[in-house]
Amino acid sequence: MSSAELLPALLIAVPILMAAVPIALGLWFDRTGWSVTALTTVGLVAGTAYLANAVYAQDRVVHVLGGWDTPQGIGIELVADPFSTLIIALVTVTAAGLLAYTRVGGPRGNTFYAGYLLLVGGLIGLSLTGDVFNMFVFLEIVGLGTYAMISSGDGPESAVAALKYLILGTVGASLYLIGVGFLFMATGALNMEVLGEAIPQVAAEGGSDLTLLRAGFAFIFVGFAIKVAQWPLHTWQPDAYQHAPDGVTPLIAALVSTVSAYALGRVMFDVFGVEFIATTPYAQEIVVTVGAVSVIAGSTLAVIQRDVKRMFAYSSVSQFGLVVAAYGALTETALVGAIIHLIGHGVMKAGLFVAAGVIAVSYGVRTVDEYAGLADNRPFVAGSTALLLIALIGIPPSAGFIGKWYIAVGAVEAELWSIAAVVFLSTMLTLAYSARLLEKMYFTPAAPVESPHGTGVATDGGGGGSGILIDSGRFTRGSPEDVSLGMLALLVAIAISAVLLGFAGGALFEWLEPFTSEVFN
Repeated sequence: MSSAELLPALLIAVPILMAAVPIALGLWFDRTGWSVTALTTVGLVAGTAYLANAVYAQDRVVHVLGGWDTPQGIGIELVADPFSTLIIALVTVTAAGLLAYTRVGGPRGNTFYAGYLLLVGGLIGLSLTGDVFNMFVFLEIVGLGTYAMISSGDGPESAVAALKYLILGTVGASLYLIGVGFLFMATGALNMEVLGEAIPQVAAEGGSDLTLLRAGFAFIFVGFAIKVAQWPLHTWQPDAYQHAPDGVTPLIAALVSTVSAYALGRVMFDVFGVEFIATTPYAQEIVVTVGAVSVIAGSTLAVIQRDVKRMFAYSSVSQFGLVVAAYGALTETALVGAIIHLIGHGVMKAGLFVAAGVIAVSYGVRTVDEYAGLADNRPFVAGSTALLLIALIGIPPSAGFIGKWYIAVGAVEAELWSIAAVVFLSTMLTLAYSARLLEKMYFTPAAPVESPHGTGVATDGGGGGSGILIDSGRFTRGSPEDVSLGMLALLVAIAISAVLLGFAGGALFEWLEPFTSEVFN
């Protein structure tokens, strides 16, 4: 077995095993969790780069656990192909980068970083698994890790939001598992590749097994609709994003629903296949409708929010709706657009929630109105936020534009004009709520309010991580340790990445070609 074939298993096992190390070391040392997590995630980034090189050379890398490779599809496989490799690259790079924020901005503690590594390991496992039952196992690991991350906040709101996520997430995973049971009853297989070959044969024969397949698809889709926060099953997400600690929200916003949306796409296209979905009565229409309604509902709810984190949370409902609708188009171009939009959305939302956290730590403000005058006194933070909002709108060149462009072109190819209309409408609604924030930051002066901490001026133009104070008195001074240079550098790097990804559309299309050609040919 080559070193590349071992990597999928190592990328999953290492963070899960290392999750126990901060707790063990915590018996003798305080706050060793960050160092352990930093070393682990940097190693994961290096391993992902090596695996990506192998996938580029071979199209896919398969690891059969225990060497138990059976024709019945019972053995457990881990599969790295162009699609999954992009997702684990997003997971590992984001997990490593966000440590620049948590180093100073928190949360801290060895137990927190143990949960951090557990979540990362679950996300990588969910991305690499080639078995539908083990996808459920990793969904549960991700759910437990996310629950721990959300509940790590100080207030009771965090505990309530975590409990809400736990209940709804368990329901979603249970529905998915029921669907997997129906698939096993109809085909006798759990391996995705074997299922992809067996389902067309069962569908052609018809009968009760076909009914089981259709029921399985319905349960799996609804289960993932909860995990991906599709309207009206989205209610856990705004509370989770708003009340999770500021250092946690970028991680779960960029990765948890993103990897769940990836898993939905993997099951739809690798397991059920385009032909099954297209020939199942109302299946394609339901997928498109759920996505389209989520786009409109999420964007509309984002427009009326006052809390910035909650506004970005509803924005995620809308953006994932666009991905689900693109899946429903059942064209190669739309699928590539959905994948690019997934990656771009993960980058943009990580940046926007990092920005919201930096501003909250610096100033103690969280609502749109309280962002007034930010650009005059915190130009790097405001500029990075503006760049990310512009990318989220989909103004070229940006990651948001290239994903939406491919989705719209794919919709036109399929003559699904409703999806093309939703892409346009989502852009207008995203502009509406983004413009509110931009207007406050750049064109609304901060209202004079007496500050309990005195007055003065300090900007980030040359002070790096120094304390923050706006002379209008709207914002209070933060301590010199509140915002580090690493936090600002992370935010600026993410904003620049969101723009650079807009130039990578052609390269990503070429990278994904082995996967998409297998799906559609």
